Amino acid sequence: MKQDDGLELARARYGLFAVLASNLAIAGVAVIGVWRLDGDKAVIVGVLTAAFTAVSSMTTAYLGIKAVSNTAKSIALRETREPAPASPPAQRTP
Repeated sequence: MKQDDGLELARARYGLFAVLASNLAIAGVAVIGVWRLDGDKAVIVGVLTAAFTAVSSMTTAYLGIKAVSNTAKSIALRETREPAPASPPAQRTP
């Protein structure tokens, strides 16, 4: 069980790192794009909207997948810990 905990911790860390790195890359490209556009407001709004959408989608997807994974794991652990339901007593015939 301890090995599974370590694996889950590594997955959570590297998944969060991947999301943060992606978000920083998107934000960096958006900042460079806005800087290079020299004040064309319509295009700047488009670039910033696209960047915000990409960052929020990436973050929401990661958090949603992580929540579902944690829920499934807790359900699976609960099922293995609970004893099997007892079978009903056999009925006697008179």
